[in-house]
Amino acid sequence: MSKIVIQEGNSILKLNLKELFQYKDLFITLFYRDVKVRYAQTFLGLLWAFIQPLITLIILTVVFGKAMKINTNNIPYPLFAISGISAWTYFAFVMSQSGNSIIGAQHIIKKIYFPRLIIPLSKAMVGLVDLAVAVLFLMAMMLWYKQPLTLNILYLPIFLIFLMICSLGVGIWLSALTVRYRDFQHILPFVVQVGLYISPVAYPANIIPEKYKLVYYLNPMAGIIDGFRWSLLSTGAIGVYQYVSLGICIIVFFSGWLYFNRAEKLMADIV
Repeated sequence: MSKIVIQEGNSILKLNLKELFQYKDLFITLFYRDVKVRYAQTFLGLLWAFIQPLITLIILTVVFGKAMKINTNNIPYPLFAISGISAWTYFAFVMSQSGNSIIGAQHIIKKIYFPRLIIPLSKAMVGLVDLAVAVLFLMAMMLWYKQPLTLNILYLPIFLIFLMICSLGVGIWLSALTVRYRDFQHILPFVVQVGLYISPVAYPANIIPEKYKLVYYLNPMAGIIDGFRWSLLSTGAIGVYQYVSLGICIIVFFSGWLYFNRAEKLMADIV
């Protein structure tokens, strides 16, 4: 009598969290290595995480705050700008680092098996160091300008989670695409630069004409940055457009994860 054996398929819809946990030691090793290279083995060390947003803040303050005199609804422009910079810096770091992460780890990928998702995940965790420094810088500026906190601050963890979801989603999309299409390595710096100006980092989103707002908020970072400012500075309001951006965040994350799972099987062959 013939026997039929039913085995579990390798569905691209499956996120094997148990397998990721089994390789937690490798994840910690990659995280520690990247932190050491970025901070411990550099001249400026952790100070660079402070200098980078400070330089960006000075440039935006001169161009948009002084020259263009952007209206920020009575919020001091440096405080307005740093609230956007803190979120954008994390997103830009994860996007650029994750985008090249698989190619940068090809010597490991070709030798041993492990869940490849660990590589962009470790980059996202390293970026949290920069984000923590930027948020501390932001809090110090709020004390300097005597900006009071409101109950909106209770929603900040939600927008932080969406920031991580969005950054990781874009990062895993790019990490998989860069393996197959190497042109993305050269496109990434341009995308990061353009993204800064099409997101409400240096200006409030309310200057966008109403007829273009739906298209504008298809950029997931638009709603996240608005949410950061609303939570910390009580500027603007959270409405349907911001919810559109948050919905795009979720779509980007799950679609990126699905594409990464499908591309993972071939990474060792084509990297």
